[in-house]
Amino acid sequence: QLRLQESGGGSVRPGESLNLSCVASVVTYSRYYMGWFRQVPGKERERVAIIWPGAVSREYHNSVKGRFTISSTDYTMYLQMRQLRPEDTAVYYCAADLKYEPLWRGSASAWGQGTQVTVSP
Repeated sequence: QLRLQESGGGSVRPGESLNLSCVASVVTYSRYYMGWFRQVPGKERERVAIIWPGAVSREYHNSVKGRFTISSTDYTMYLQMRQLRPEDTAVYYCAADLKYEPLWRGSASAWGQGTQVTVSP
């Protein structure tokens, strides 16, 4: 069973950077669609970025294009976050699925426990 564990969250000021990591219990690079989601209390979970198996394609939410970069290796997925804004504050979750649609819909088969990112002056 695939298990995911995020790390790298923290508190930063606007304009600063953070790097999130998501370590998987099995090799995911060549088989799984993987993604980062975020959620603020009281709001729906939001899809931030998705990377396809083999990193053949990447997708980003419009609000993070040009600032965030998703990447992956055999066991680990990353989210490099630059030029952070207060509105990026959320709990960030990594997710994975063997199929694209469940991940895109936010119904992936595997989820991490989340890591808090706080951006404030």
